[in-house]
Amino acid sequence: MPELAISAEKVRFLIEKTREFDVKEGATDPDSGSNAADDKMVDVLEDNGDDPVVHEITGFITAMTEDEQIDLVALMRLGRGDGTIEEWDELRREAADGRNNRTAAYLLGEPLVSDYLAEGLDAFGLTWTDERTTPV
Repeated sequence: MPELAISAEKVRFLIEKTREFDVKEGATDPDSGSNAADDKMVDVLEDNGDDPVVHEITGFITAMTEDEQIDLVALMRLGRGDGTIEEWDELRREAADGRNNRTAAYLLGEPLVSDYLAEGLDAFGLTWTDERTTPV
């Protein structure tokens, strides 16, 4: 079994954060002038382009080492079905070849990234639960 350069805890944290991002939707009431309590706080689910979750995810990924970022992309691709655990070295090599310092944007552009990361962890025999996770 290959080894990951990124800790499972970091991946679990990203799964949690990307699931927070996944529930966002486009602005449905861009001219809302009412107070948040009147709207039942639904505006919090709108993606207005200045999302603190996106900033948190981007900062977290940017602070990772190059090897961690490569493994993160390869793990997403593994979970997406682009290869098998036996093809990990090839998935990792492709991720390294495509590396362009836009890892966070690339991953956030993948609609099911949280599911793919969870599936990738599963291929390594690691699991993800709905418990709050803190990165190590």
